[in-house]
Amino acid sequence: MSEKIVSINDLYEFKDNPYKVKDNEEMQDLIDSIKKYGIIEPLIVRKRDKGGYEIISGHRRKYACEKAGIKQVPVLIRDMDKNLAVITVVDSNLQRQDILPSEKAFAFKMKLDAERHQGKTSGQDVQKWTRENITDNMSGRQVQRYVRLTELTPELLKLVDENKMAMSPAVEISYLKKQEQKDLLETIESEDCTPSYPQAIRMRELSKQNKLDMDTIFNIMTEQKPNQKEQIKFKVEKLKGYFPKGYSTKQMEDTIEKLLKQYMQRWKNRDLGR
Repeated sequence: MSEKIVSINDLYEFKDNPYKVKDNEEMQDLIDSIKKYGIIEPLIVRKRDKGGYEIISGHRRKYACEKAGIKQVPVLIRDMDKNLAVITVVDSNLQRQDILPSEKAFAFKMKLDAERHQGKTSGQDVQKWTRENITDNMSGRQVQRYVRLTELTPELLKLVDENKMAMSPAVEISYLKKQEQKDLLETIESEDCTPSYPQAIRMRELSKQNKLDMDTIFNIMTEQKPNQKEQIKFKVEKLKGYFPKGYSTKQMEDTIEKLLKQYMQRWKNRDLGR
């Protein structure tokens, strides 16, 4: 390992880095600290075949330096292969408090794949690398639940990040086919609701039996629950016949609302004798 000062322009983000740099209060504190004291802890990097250095630990510090106008930073250059680099990237960020479920999900998956690959290339028993090895403060089952989230479509995964869909139903939904997940998203957007855990389990079971279509998803998601107010409901497939091809449920909803407002205004005008 060697230490040197390098230009910030020679530093490159780690490929497929699962963690996102966020502009928040914590980041502003880091920027202010770097402006006042400089970089206290060097970034950890490795050499790139195409020149420059790939960041292993320090993506947030590099971003803060860019915002603070700092052009050169201290780095520790480590000699490591791709698998060890992945493991180090994941481990160096797992203790942060602001990690999103999606970040944790892809981080665990990357580390699991890297450790399995390490076992293969070193001749070790691949079975040795289990989900129990990924982190010290989480069980293998918990890790697997996070890894399952990587099977969600980006739109559904965003709902988990935004705390609009809970972890347990999200894990069950991850087993649905991609088209089924898209159909579910349409219903979520049109009905402004997310699946409960029992609903998610039912949809997963129906998917396994190839019995989950748009109407079934709609019926499950709009079923009347205790103390639920009475509602008028329409099947999406039936409504689609009245709209141009490719209309989303949101577009259909907006159009229906607009037409109802026009209808109501005509009746008001009629009552006023206009």
